[in-house]
Amino acid sequence: MTSRIPRDSRLRLVRPRPLAAAPPAMNQRRSRRPAPRPPEGTPAPAELARMARSGLAAAARVARWADAALGPGRDSATDDGKATLSDATAERAARELGLTPAQVRADWDTARLAGLVEVHGDSARPGWRLRAWDRDDSAVLRGWVALFDAWSLAHPEPEEHEPAAVAEVVSAMPQALSFLQLSAGPVPVEQLLDLLEQRVTELRTARCEIPYGPQPEPAAEPEPTDAPLAPLLDWALRALGSVGALTYGDGQATLTPLGSWAVWVKLEQICVAAQSPAGNIEQAADDMLRGCAQLRPNAARAEYRAWLAARPVGSAVTELLGAARGEDALLRGLAFEALRVVGAPAEPDVRGVLDEPTLRPYALLWLAEHDGADPEDAHEVLTREEATWLWVDTAAAVADHGEAPLLVRHLESAVQPTVPMLLEEVRAVGHPRTVQVLVALAAAHPDPALAKAVRRAAFQVHTGGS
Repeated sequence: MTSRIPRDSRLRLVRPRPLAAAPPAMNQRRSRRPAPRPPEGTPAPAELARMARSGLAAAARVARWADAALGPGRDSATDDGKATLSDATAERAARELGLTPAQVRADWDTARLAGLVEVHGDSARPGWRLRAWDRDDSAVLRGWVALFDAWSLAHPEPEEHEPAAVAEVVSAMPQALSFLQLSAGPVPVEQLLDLLEQRVTELRTARCEIPYGPQPEPAAEPEPTDAPLAPLLDWALRALGSVGALTYGDGQATLTPLGSWAVWVKLEQICVAAQSPAGNIEQAADDMLRGCAQLRPNAARAEYRAWLAARPVGSAVTELLGAARGEDALLRGLAFEALRVVGAPAEPDVRGVLDEPTLRPYALLWLAEHDGADPEDAHEVLTREEATWLWVDTAAAVADHGEAPLLVRHLESAVQPTVPMLLEEVRAVGHPRTVQVLVALAAAHPDPALAKAVRRAAFQVHTGGS
């Protein structure tokens, strides 16, 4: 049954079910909801990609320069380890590209936000999207959407405003963008300001920010409430304009074709997730991952995307890593599958858990694949001990959530060539679930002699004997 396809990855945690065991509906070609169409008048994907390439041409130029000039063994790109170009590097790029240092810095920041260039410590490298820039329209559009998602970072907020007020406006802008998208034309800024005020009020009410103590008598003439938010709305519209999502001027704002398409895509993601029987979009990371455990890989990835689209990337990554730190090994593996959907924005946090023994093997594999390694070969970055620890952790997930035959087949994925060597190294690695895994494997294995050896190993681990 399986000889015609490559063996599953050694880290596959989503249980593959034989077709005979699948529900009847899964054995038949079901009619699916037709793929949603973008609003009438939306350009074709190739034209949208052309627009994105045009808007990001300067950033791609700086990224290509960085690829040639700042690659391995060449000068470092930064001087603070925070992806900020050093003065010397910015001036050098400006001379060679015929730009000003300020233009180079701006294009560099745009390239980073769009995933065209990645910075690790003091070294820069091209992002995978730069490699596919001229041939893959979907990579170009994903890069532009990444920049669109980061609009608040692309244009610095006014310094005189409190960070909390800025955060409120950033949280409220998706509703304003949805209104712009539905309007399909110019919208007066006054109308957007009224909508923004309503949304900010809702956010404050949800946090129960009710003033305490005596309140002043209301004035005969209500004081205008747009003073605090008007400059922040102006900043937000200018920032969105700087990434090419809208045009702003003469007291009105209009989404560009790219901006309208991006807002529609995100609305579709949320609507599809809301129609999910499990309602995963509303769940915490742990419950969302449990809800995805029985889904096939493509369906699970779609759920991850929808869940991520509904919350800020930073908090989503933190929540996923929190789920990975729990006791359920299945959730640990699925959390890193969801982090693969996050992509480059998760890299700093994933690197930050390399010192945690429980997460280190998963993080190393994630980083290897992020760096371009083939998923089938990524395990080569692990030491023998790390690979053995991961084998036990995966076996624990299978023992808790899978079926006995799958646990027996899991033996094939061990790096050790013989069962005695595997048992010896499993005992030495010190995984907290070692005894339970060995007991479950002994109970499941059909070979009495092997099962006896595994039971003996479990007893020795349990008693601390040799």
